[in-house]
Amino acid sequence: MSHYDLYAIGNALVDSEYEVSEAQLQAMGVEKRHMTLIDAPRRADLLAGVAGLHARRTGGGSAGNTVVALAQLGGKAFYSCRVADDELGAFYREDLTANGVATNLTNTQFPQGQTGICMVMVTPDAERSMSTFLGATADVDHTALSPKDIAKSKVYYMEGYLAAQQGGTDAALQGRAIAQAAGVKLAATLSDMSMINFCRPGLEAMVGDGLDYLFCNEEEAQVWCSTQDFAAVCAQISKLAKVVCLTRSAKGCVVLEDGKQTAVPAAPVKALDTNGAGDMFAGAFLYAVSQGHSHTDAAWLANQAAGQVVAQYGNRLTIAQLHGIRAQFEVHLQR
Repeated sequence: MSHYDLYAIGNALVDSEYEVSEAQLQAMGVEKRHMTLIDAPRRADLLAGVAGLHARRTGGGSAGNTVVALAQLGGKAFYSCRVADDELGAFYREDLTANGVATNLTNTQFPQGQTGICMVMVTPDAERSMSTFLGATADVDHTALSPKDIAKSKVYYMEGYLAAQQGGTDAALQGRAIAQAAGVKLAATLSDMSMINFCRPGLEAMVGDGLDYLFCNEEEAQVWCSTQDFAAVCAQISKLAKVVCLTRSAKGCVVLEDGKQTAVPAAPVKALDTNGAGDMFAGAFLYAVSQGHSHTDAAWLANQAAGQVVAQYGNRLTIAQLHGIRAQFEVHLQR
């Protein structure tokens, strides 16, 4: 019997989100709609650029958002990551605990240094541009893994951003091997266009001989397949996993499975901030399938949850919001 619905490994980052104008984004030299890794001096420059602006601080990291979403919906999740012995690290640990996520951080010694942060700049068109200082999470490795818990999980999920670090990639792959040997389903996300452009070998290693679930947006899939032709993209990307969830913003998503394409409409919302939408989609989808629901119904739930994320500022929803969405899901299932 499975102990966890989802076991994930990823980067532990505390998000600081700022609302900026296009002019401010350009003045700071931030590449729009991409995730860019930064060092400490660059972080200091950016902090100077947003001085005086209000920042929303939340627990973050792509896979971190996904496990929290699944747990808030009622699932059981475990998260492997790394933080430093500082105030941000304590904030991150407490956030996981408050949201009911089990983690290796409850049984580990914390290194000196800084916990990773992600500065998220949101422009009026709802696009998010991320500048990430990895800090302690740059050193995440196999010691963050809990093999016995991986083997007792329904799904093992790898964050694509780990492809930027050799230790992180190796840890994700070691966990993958443990999961595969135990018959645990494998899942991953392509994460960002920058990962595909600059860290593709690591992503290809995570995909390996195939996954059970792959999550990506249309633009990431286009970059992976080197074409914008939708039919060609679907044909190529579907070879990477038994089930591919291809999100398309306001167009909803397409579930690719067994040579078939199933389009699932998006929630009708006005987008304010796209930060965290893909993470929420993956968490809600994996929650639903872990509870025995069909992939199409899971995508419906995931679209509703992701829609609520983009309709507000911030990368996560409250437990109350997700419980409300789950109630809507129960009604949807009865139709």
